[in-house]
Amino acid sequence: MNLILFLLRSSWVTVVAAALLGAISGASSTSVIALISDSIGKNKQPGSYLIWQFLFLVFIALTAGIFSQTVLVKLSESAIAKLRMELTGRILASPLIKLETVGSSSLLASLTVDVNSISNAIFIIPSLCVDITLFLGCLIYLSWLNLSIFLVTLIFLLIAIPTIQILYFKGESLYQKSRQEKDKLFKTFEAATIGTKELKLNRNRRRAFLKQELQAATNKLKSLNVRMMTTFAFTDALGRMLFLVTLGLLVFVLPQFIEINMQVLSAYILTFTYLMSPFERILQMLPAYSQSSVALRKIDELGLSLASESDIIAENKVQYLPFAKKIELINVKHTYHNESEESQFTVGEVNLEFYPGELIFIVGGNGSGKSTLAKIITGLYIPDAGDIYLDGKLITDGNRDEYRQLFSAIFSDFYLFERLLGLEDKDIDYLAKDYLKLLQLDKKLQINDGVFSTIELSQGQRKRLALLTAYLEDRAIYLFDEWASDQDPHFREIFYKQLLLELKQRGKTVLAISHDDRYFNLADRIIKLEYGKLI
Repeated sequence: MNLILFLLRSSWVTVVAAALLGAISGASSTSVIALISDSIGKNKQPGSYLIWQFLFLVFIALTAGIFSQTVLVKLSESAIAKLRMELTGRILASPLIKLETVGSSSLLASLTVDVNSISNAIFIIPSLCVDITLFLGCLIYLSWLNLSIFLVTLIFLLIAIPTIQILYFKGESLYQKSRQEKDKLFKTFEAATIGTKELKLNRNRRRAFLKQELQAATNKLKSLNVRMMTTFAFTDALGRMLFLVTLGLLVFVLPQFIEINMQVLSAYILTFTYLMSPFERILQMLPAYSQSSVALRKIDELGLSLASESDIIAENKVQYLPFAKKIELINVKHTYHNESEESQFTVGEVNLEFYPGELIFIVGGNGSGKSTLAKIITGLYIPDAGDIYLDGKLITDGNRDEYRQLFSAIFSDFYLFERLLGLEDKDIDYLAKDYLKLLQLDKKLQINDGVFSTIELSQGQRKRLALLTAYLEDRAIYLFDEWASDQDPHFREIFYKQLLLELKQRGKTVLAISHDDRYFNLADRIIKLEYGKLI
C-alpha cells in the first residue's frame, strides 16, 4: 500500500477535494506565469485590467494552496492517529506467543519509526499536489507557445524521468534494507536497557557488546543510509543538470537550427526556468515518499503477521463467564516451535480440573513448564491440541477473551501501570487506601483519582502494588508466578499464611507458582511438572 492509497482509504472525498484545490492553485500559478510572459512579449505598458487579473490569479493560487494544505493536514493527522490505534489494537488482539515471536523491538520500531516516516511524508502531499499540477500546467503552456520547442522538452522528459525512476527505485531498495537494520538496532537498544546491570558488572562483556553488537549495527545502518541518501542526492543533482542542459539547448543550440521568434523564446525560457522550482521540489520529496512506502509495507506485513491468528476481542462491556463448578483441561498440549533448534519443548498432555475456593501450588524446577502452563490456564496461550472447558462450555476463539476475564495474574515479568486502569466504576481511592495499609505501602505512596503518586519502588514493593491492583479487580481466579520471591521473610509469611488464605476464604481460586516448600502444607493440591510433564 502506498501513501496515496493510505490516504484514500482514510477519506477519498477529502483527498479528491485537496487534490482539486491543489490543481486549482497550480493552474492559477501557471496562468500567472503565462500572463507575465504574454505581457513581456507584447512589450507595452499593461492595462489596469491585466493588473486586476494578475492579482485575482495570485489570490486564487494562494487561497487554494492554503485550503489544500489545511484539508490534507487535518486528514493526515486523523489518518496517523487512526493508524496508531489500529496497529496497537492488532498487537493487543494477537496471541501472546505470536507477539513473543515477533519481538518487542520490531513492534516498537513499527510504532515509532514507521509511523513517524508516514507522518513526515504526509505533510509533503499538499505541496506535491501543487507542484505536480504546476509542472503539468507549465508543460501544457509550453506546448501551446511552440510545438517544436516543446518536442525538445519532451525528449528531455523521456530521458530524465526513466533515469530518475531507476535511481529512485535503487534508493527505495536501500531504505528497505536500512529499515530491516533498524529492527536489529532497536533490539540492541533493548539489550542495552534491559541488560544494564549485566553490562555494568562485566567490563569485557560491556566492551564486546559496544563493539560487536551496537557499533556493528550502527555502522551497517550508517553505511546503508549514506548510500541511500547519496543515491537520492545524485538523483536530485542529475535531474537539475538535465534541466539546465535542456535550457542551454533551447538558448544556444536550437536557434541555430530552427527559426524561433525571440518573444516566444523569451516566454519559453521564463516559463521553463520557473518550471525548475517545482521539478526540484518533487525530486527533494522523493526520499520522504520512499521511506513512507517502505514503512507502510512494513506495517502491512506486520499487520498481516499479527492478524493471521488474531483473537476476537470485544470492545464493548461484556458479561463475565460464570465460574460455578470447574475448569477442565483435557489432553491440552503446547509446543514451542523454534526453527533454529532441533528439539522442541512441549508442555502436555495436561489433564487438570480446578474448582472454586481452591488453593493450588504449581511446582517444579526451572524450565519445567510452570509459567507456560499458567499461560495456558489463563487463556494467554492457545493450546496446540486439547480443549479447555468452563462449567462444561468449550472455550473457543469466540469466547476466549471473556474467559480471560476470570483471571487476575501477576507474572514474574509483570508490568506495573501508573494508574488503576479499567476500575473507574469503583470507589478506587477508598478501597485502595485500605489495601495500601494491608500491603504496608501507605507510608510509601498515595493514590489520587486512581493515579499512583509514584511507582519508583523496590521490586518487592512494586509486586505488592501489582497485588493491590489484582485485589481491586476482584476476579474469580488469582494466579501468582513466584510472587513471594522478592519479598522479605516477614511479608512472605503474611502472603502465604494470610493473604492467600483470605482469598481462598472469599471463594477465590488461587494458583501459586512457588519454590517455597515450607508453605506447601497450606495447599489443597500440588501440581508438579518435570520437563513439561505432570508427575
